[in-house]
Amino acid sequence: MTFRVNTPDLPSTVVAAEGWSPSSWTSKPVLQDVDYPDQAHLNRVLEKIGRLPPMVAPGEIHRLRQQLADVAQGKAFLLQGGDCAELFDYCSQSPIEAKLKVLLQMSLVLVWGARMPVVRIARMAGQYAKPRSKPTEMHEGQEILSYRGDNVNGYDPADRAPDPERLLGAYFHSAATMNYVRSILAEGFADLHHPSNWNLHHVKSSALRKEYQTIVDRLTDALDFMKTIGADPNAGGAKSASPLSSLSTVDIFTSHEGLLLEYEQALTRKMVDPVNPSQQKYYNVGTHFLWIGDRTRQLNGAHVEYFRGIENPIGVKCGPSMKPEELVALLNILNADKHIGKVTLITRYGADQVDKYLPGHIKAVQESGHVVVWACDPMHGNTKQSVSGVKTRHLIDITRELSQAIRIHKQYNSHLGGVHFELTGDRVTECVGGSMELLDAELLDRYETHCDPRLNYEQALDMAFLIAKYQEKQRGFTGVMSL
Repeated sequence: MTFRVNTPDLPSTVVAAEGWSPSSWTSKPVLQDVDYPDQAHLNRVLEKIGRLPPMVAPGEIHRLRQQLADVAQGKAFLLQGGDCAELFDYCSQSPIEAKLKVLLQMSLVLVWGARMPVVRIARMAGQYAKPRSKPTEMHEGQEILSYRGDNVNGYDPADRAPDPERLLGAYFHSAATMNYVRSILAEGFADLHHPSNWNLHHVKSSALRKEYQTIVDRLTDALDFMKTIGADPNAGGAKSASPLSSLSTVDIFTSHEGLLLEYEQALTRKMVDPVNPSQQKYYNVGTHFLWIGDRTRQLNGAHVEYFRGIENPIGVKCGPSMKPEELVALLNILNADKHIGKVTLITRYGADQVDKYLPGHIKAVQESGHVVVWACDPMHGNTKQSVSGVKTRHLIDITRELSQAIRIHKQYNSHLGGVHFELTGDRVTECVGGSMELLDAELLDRYETHCDPRLNYEQALDMAFLIAKYQEKQRGFTGVMSL
């Protein structure tokens, strides 16, 4: 194993946004902040995290930025997915492998449908914090603190006091998850996404099962043909002209919502720019990609101030409350130099509101000169209360929002560059519908989420097959998709 050491005494110029430092956010209003009862304890933990080694390298971050620039220009497709709220308990072999398997299989289907590379970003190895609409909730007649994610407090009502040690736990669980992901990918785990490992018995409709099986069979034939002629899928590296070059050696990037700014600041380091070694820049080395949530994107807020200074590619959740002029102002702050693909706009309106808000956002961005990645999150705007009494989402609503987003982008000479799903590789029962025809009455069979409902393994593949079918027929697409 070769180690590269950045020598600190080499001459270099520090490049940073004007007036920005990793702590400049502290001068701004902070929303979704956590009130720790022992500030001295918090400071000791943050100092410890600040001394711990990076989890990701600047070279990886730049590689993702290059790939997202391709997405923004229509040369690649983005698949981002994972848990709504990651638990420390998910840092285990089986949950990690299950999540990677579904992302890899989805990406293979998308590569086949689009005939272009797929950029894979997992909501993983750090998605431990969750914003909440209220700081407290009622439990058995008593008001208690809301569950804010495993890096803040416990899900058990008796364990709701914020504990700084959980931030340290977040670092080590993230690092262990990334270490295992890197290890199994290096050992050929990507081979597990070979179509022969797929089981389509969950598809209840015989016609739909036959359609899915046809896609799998065609994938198998393509892979067998490449093997027969001795094609080297790694030839040409990252710039290979063949979209199938991603089938045996893959990048899996990590991401989470940048919510707890004290933690993010502790993981923000001044490091040598791999593209221009004479410069040093600021990188968040706790993940590859961070996003700002819909609740923390205020123009004068602490989160926007923090995000504007880091080199990582960033996402912004865009909902119905985002005014077009506000969106442009936000882009001007976050990406003043208008780097292509630096910002991913993750739209989340709800199936009944896409037509009302997305066109204005597209036109505003086009007129601003920013070239962004447009990604559709068809999950967050479509949460409903089920008859069973738990939150759920219906696949028909998720499909409607996604299909309308595709149609509107095409109508306005834009293009949808990616999708953002809350999903798991496990066979949970949290969302209604799909090819397995999951019913409301079945939700409580395996309803395991600690926050929002996720697509299960089968439903996630449904969405991949659906998008691939659209991509294959893109030239004659009429704007309607259905399961």
